[in-house]
Amino acid sequence: MELGSRDAFDRMGTLGIEEEFFVVDETGRPTAGTDELVYESDPPEILDGRLDHELFKCVIETQTPTIGSLPAARDALAEVRTALVDHADAEGFGIAAAGLHPAAKWRELEHAEKPRYRAQLDRIQYPQHRNTTAGLHVHVGVDDADKAVWIANEMRWYLPIMLALSANSPFWNGFDTGLSSARAKIFEGLPNTGMPTTFEDFEAFQSFERMMVENGSINDRGELWYDVRPHSEHGTVEVRTPDGQADPERVLAFVEYTKALVEDLAARYEDGENGYHHRREPLDENKWRAMRHGHDTELLSKDFSEAIPLGELVDRECSRLGVDGIREMYDTESGAERQRRLHDSEGLDAVCENLLLE
Repeated sequence: MELGSRDAFDRMGTLGIEEEFFVVDETGRPTAGTDELVYESDPPEILDGRLDHELFKCVIETQTPTIGSLPAARDALAEVRTALVDHADAEGFGIAAAGLHPAAKWRELEHAEKPRYRAQLDRIQYPQHRNTTAGLHVHVGVDDADKAVWIANEMRWYLPIMLALSANSPFWNGFDTGLSSARAKIFEGLPNTGMPTTFEDFEAFQSFERMMVENGSINDRGELWYDVRPHSEHGTVEVRTPDGQADPERVLAFVEYTKALVEDLAARYEDGENGYHHRREPLDENKWRAMRHGHDTELLSKDFSEAIPLGELVDRECSRLGVDGIREMYDTESGAERQRRLHDSEGLDAVCENLLLE
């Protein structure tokens, strides 16, 4: 039984970045390529042991090494992405990034053969068969297991801010969904996803992990796919909310913001703050507002007494935490807006080209 450990939480402030990308052909359309890239060729050294695939053979995942600082994160992200693009190019493929690829039609794409994914398809059926999603996951190290659980609890209110800023998936299965992040809604079709509830402490969280595995609900702890979780193997708080991004500056903005949030909440925990212990339902409402409206959303305040425009929340967060990346992201066109604009003015080919990593 694969469960993590309290002892894993032994470092504060380390970083790790996981990105899911689409393998595409010469037309920029998703194509089966992970067999060639993961199994049938040797990846560059930086990707050795840090390159894997997801459910579909057109979705590939990279992981950075453990990172000690934000400047190092910029260097590691650039090195990993360059290595992936070069590796894919050598095998005749391109790499694209978005929450959903606008040209991906799930009935026409091949599933991976890995037993883990075959077991998931058998257990979950339709929701997993259509799961053509690709996201960004940010890990921040925490030096105490109970602290990590408290931080994950409190982090939940901030996740819709990240989702709204990241919204980069208006198209799914060939049509405009009317959502800014359709990825978030498609992914919520799976079990054990979305906004988690609160856990009293690490013992309560690990008891939940154990119960889910022992009763056959999941095969291992990694199949708890919530928007945020204490990662009991890596010793991190893992934020899994944003859509995939082609622009590395957007990724780095989320890394900067997530690190600042975790460290701020850690200090609050150490000062003995009680926290908000929010109910899940109004947090779900905020997440819905984010996935529907993106940059144009208004989110419920922490006491749920009023709706605040996203731009005002971003201003507050940047001032409070001393970050600026999310402000720059808010001030520019969102991924969803850009995809729709290009689709309307130039067509699907232009959208596909714009999602390619250079």
